[in-house]
Amino acid sequence: MERIEQVGQAQPERTNPGSEPMRTPEEVAAMLELHRKGWGAKRIARELGVARNTVRRYLAAGDWRPYRVPSRASRLQGMEGWLAERFERHRGNADVIRQELEVEHGVVIGLRSVQRAVEPLRRLQRAEARATVRFETPPGRQLQIDFGEVRLMLPDLDPDVPTRVHLFVATLGYSRRMYVEAFLNERQASWFAGIEAAFRHFGGVPAELLLDNARALVIKHDRETREVRFNPRLHAFCSYWKVRPHACAPFRARTKGKDERGVGYVKRNAIAGRRFESFEALRAHLLRWAREIADVRTHGTTGEAPAVRYEREERLALAPIDGRAPFVQIREVVRRVHTDACVELDTNRYSVPWRLIGEVVQVLVADGSVRIEHAGTEVARHGQLAGRRGASIERAHLIGVVGATPSLPSKATPGAMLPPEPASELMRSLAEYEHAAGGAW
Repeated sequence: MERIEQVGQAQPERTNPGSEPMRTPEEVAAMLELHRKGWGAKRIARELGVARNTVRRYLAAGDWRPYRVPSRASRLQGMEGWLAERFERHRGNADVIRQELEVEHGVVIGLRSVQRAVEPLRRLQRAEARATVRFETPPGRQLQIDFGEVRLMLPDLDPDVPTRVHLFVATLGYSRRMYVEAFLNERQASWFAGIEAAFRHFGGVPAELLLDNARALVIKHDRETREVRFNPRLHAFCSYWKVRPHACAPFRARTKGKDERGVGYVKRNAIAGRRFESFEALRAHLLRWAREIADVRTHGTTGEAPAVRYEREERLALAPIDGRAPFVQIREVVRRVHTDACVELDTNRYSVPWRLIGEVVQVLVADGSVRIEHAGTEVARHGQLAGRRGASIERAHLIGVVGATPSLPSKATPGAMLPPEPASELMRSLAEYEHAAGGAW
């Protein structure tokens, strides 16, 4: 006997549809249309290729409805404030939060559950990190400075291996005019040299320097209290130039205000796809690029060329330099003289009298000169080498050493290494050196 389809009475909504996939609104509309034409659930199911119970459920409902997912009360419900406080305290570490939940509240819960609970807080944290507070500084107020890094083939420094080059980028806050210079390191001396060169390039000094928390400039910047301790040499430098230092918030370089992305612009526009014959050629190219490209482009924010905006309003707002001499930056380091009668500085080698092998000496670097002192007396002076892994050798320092040849030029070309014969002889003991020189010293 044929079973009569009971479709008039509404069936309770299922909360667990099993393995049957949820049907689309179009499929449900087709079921209802066939039912209005007098088709039964079995026939509709066979025609559409779905289960009869699925057809019955939608016919009873009279419309498409999504599956109802049963809701369960979260074990962390009502603890939103506590979670937010601990998320901030532990900088988003969900595992530490999970441990404290168990200790303080007796809630034993999986790490994944805690991660899901704090995910809205993490999204907010990421949004805040990306947020930019854009503000305009008046003319002459601010100079933003930063360093970036690229690797370039520079044959004069190393013909085989790319050289790590540090790009100093300075941007005037109002006009957006740029100054770019290349260095071989990011030491404090390079920061100061770049800033002073920018002052002279722009023809004046701004009221404020805005910088990141570089270790060469900032000793401490507390993330919570915003307390900043600048390097004493930076204080002296800024006092000399009558400019105020200001460090952006830790881990928030975008709080510089304007998202200039100057370093990235230099890398993409001035550096990418280009080759340079030498380090000096690179530096010359950067100056020309800033003058002919960066300064005359129409800036996306101001709608004007930086050079035009600078000449009209910012040039006269900068404090005059008034012929002020550069801030004297002397770098002092202590070195022990190697067995090749040289001290090493920034991977380069500088010779001293061979009798000082094994002794501790002071190395002073200033104004492109390397002075080496022992017991308060200057024992050697060299021009500072610009490249890496080079050598500046004074042949007079080797007189009396077995195998040394005083007839050679007094100083080797920067970047040259000692000939293998004298270098191997320099590996002898001090007693042999004394015997060759005619006695002890």
